[in-house]
Amino acid sequence: MAGTAQLPDAASSRIAAVIVLAAGAGTRMRSSLPKVLHPIAGKPLIWHAAAAAGALSPQHLVAVLGHGRDRVQEFLAAAGDLPPVTIAVQDEQLGTGHATSCALAALDAVPEGTVIVSYGDVPLLRAETLAALADEHQRSGNAVTVLTATVADPTGYGRIVRDESGALAGIVEQKDADAAQRAITEINSGVYAFDGAVLAEALPRVGSANSQGEQYLTDVVGLARGDGRRVGSLHADDPMETEGVNDRVQLAQLARVLNDRIIRSHQLAGVTIHDPATTWIHADVAIGQDTEILPGTSLEAGTVVGAGASIGPDSTLSACTVGDGARVVRSHCLGAAIGVAATVGPYSYLRPGADLGEGAHVGAHVEIKKSTIGAGAKVPHLSYIGDATIGAGSNIGAGSITANYDGVGKFPTTIGENAFVGTNSTLVAPVTVADGAYIGAGSTVTDEVPAGALAVARGRQHNSDGWVLRRRTGTASETSARAAGATDRDTPSKEPSA
Repeated sequence: MAGTAQLPDAASSRIAAVIVLAAGAGTRMRSSLPKVLHPIAGKPLIWHAAAAAGALSPQHLVAVLGHGRDRVQEFLAAAGDLPPVTIAVQDEQLGTGHATSCALAALDAVPEGTVIVSYGDVPLLRAETLAALADEHQRSGNAVTVLTATVADPTGYGRIVRDESGALAGIVEQKDADAAQRAITEINSGVYAFDGAVLAEALPRVGSANSQGEQYLTDVVGLARGDGRRVGSLHADDPMETEGVNDRVQLAQLARVLNDRIIRSHQLAGVTIHDPATTWIHADVAIGQDTEILPGTSLEAGTVVGAGASIGPDSTLSACTVGDGARVVRSHCLGAAIGVAATVGPYSYLRPGADLGEGAHVGAHVEIKKSTIGAGAKVPHLSYIGDATIGAGSNIGAGSITANYDGVGKFPTTIGENAFVGTNSTLVAPVTVADGAYIGAGSTVTDEVPAGALAVARGRQHNSDGWVLRRRTGTASETSARAAGATDRDTPSKEPSA
């Protein structure tokens, strides 16, 4: 019988198994990377399939792998945000029926209860839809329940044929359909809910007498009907959920749809997103209420943004944490921690290990790498800070750097609280500047600066009076200098070269 996708009720029975078919070679991707490892919304395709399946808390979650299986298995084993996955191997890709047989063979026994079969390249299929499929399957007492969808162009899909009562009468493949059947726009998505025992009994009877010489899971539907068992369907409200990725064009198309879905969920949760068309947010990003995201911003995997913050425009944050009320403007941040009410940018570059305390400020054209910037400390502009610790309230003048690398190793710089580093200074690590110390502008500091001391490490200034009048005769500089009252009062023996 047909149903309509909706959130399942809490009384739904536990799912015996979810099988994710992911063994295909994906040749149309034209890539050395296995198809199901291509990312969408910051996560591989198979992550989305496994996460949706795992949300049902099945007794078994099985991934059927083939092409590039070592790399896919390595990813699944290392993914800490996915449930444990049993790996089944399909050495030869002999069809969906054969792949499902490989999955059942990887389990200790035939699953008792509902078994859902899905795919590793269908990233938009939601857990709610899978749960609704299982709920419809169990409520109707079906042996098989097919997830269907209505599409504008059904070319290439199996058509859903219904009887006069609206019940599912069969699935007709494109090559076997007559003109009337080809006009049907309700298609088979290839996602099913089975009774585990029925599935296990039917699979050995699935033949390969077709143009591809493969065993199709679709045949189990016909076998179940032939055995007099109940077969039904659930119609997916959003046909995009059933779309798979076969090439990079489809990957980009589904990425846009998924991004729109993610943005909408954040907007409904209280986040202001000024221009959804130019904003990209990955699947696992968290954003607090009353934060605003400005145009041209990308929030990538592992990023957590607090409440009341402002990000953008034209900013990228990857695996970053941003505190409440912080602001990031036209900056690129990777693996950085930005504290409460801290400000970054414009044109800042925060590299992994950059840790900004509450109210800290990193300004224009500043690069921070593996360094802690204390609460209220400032690195306002044109500076490089690497492998450093800067205490609360300190100020780093424009054009200053920590020279942390000697060509072989990296060394630390420590600057205490409320210290002041003058403009265009170089701190040659390892070096310590104690609390309250000052460094004169233009200094190259190689030794410790004690608390409260002033360090000046630069050559003494010498003025050669009248040098322009003697060495730049006939220039505009000479004219201006004479008009300003310059006289030739120095001696040639004292003149430095230009």
